Amino acid sequence: MPQPPSPIAPQDLIAGLAKGLAVLESFDTERQRLNATMAAQRAGITRAAARRHLLTLAHLGYLETDGRQFWLSSKVLRLSGSYLASARLPRLVQPVLHRLAAQTGLSFSCVVRDDSEVVIVARSAVQESGQQVLAHGLHLGSRLPVHATSTGRVLLAALPLTELDAWLEGRELPRMTAHTAVDATALRSLLQQVREQDYCLACEEHELGVQALAVPLRNMGGQTLAALNLVTSRQRLPASAMRAQLLPMLQEAARELRPLL
Repeated sequence: MPQPPSPIAPQDLIAGLAKGLAVLESFDTERQRLNATMAAQRAGITRAAARRHLLTLAHLGYLETDGRQFWLSSKVLRLSGSYLASARLPRLVQPVLHRLAAQTGLSFSCVVRDDSEVVIVARSAVQESGQQVLAHGLHLGSRLPVHATSTGRVLLAALPLTELDAWLEGRELPRMTAHTAVDATALRSLLQQVREQDYCLACEEHELGVQALAVPLRNMGGQTLAALNLVTSRQRLPASAMRAQLLPMLQEAARELRPLL
């Protein structure tokens, strides 16, 4: 799990860099194209500052523009590509995920938490019609709400209670489906269940018709670094079968990886 930002002296903080990254992070699946006004609102800066950052990022090749709106260019993938090439976690878990996918025909992921979201850092492909595809429209770098996913709940359950309390305080939990737990008290109860059973099964809480099973991925010191999960449809496999057939496989994979982390 990513560590919280380390303290920094005010004189060491490059505010311009922080604002530029905030503008870059303003682009997502909901807002794929932004003008200066929208970028300013999303990044929390003035329109004039947003315009300068957008123009600079376009000049550097990270954005493309038609003169009014801006959108991400493929150069942005250099940043994620560098992470995937250099980070130990994705390289260690990828062979295990591919093996599990080959054994079951299902899609497996390794996920870490970034505040209110989980991020897929490794992902297996499944075979359909002789081709490898990624199930349910997910891909490396996909970000999902932490409270509505099996992996997110595994990672939240690993937090010390004081840290969990601080994270939940005043936080609005968006409703993704009619099954999503959006009440803090209800979520606390679910997280306690995850702690007791050491896994999480989430059914149709993020997307209708989709269920996911997750287990914590810990190092030898007992620290939860990430979560391993599988995603499938309710029609393909009932929840009882996921627990009986696939939970032992996920748990064994986590035990296999533990000495390597």
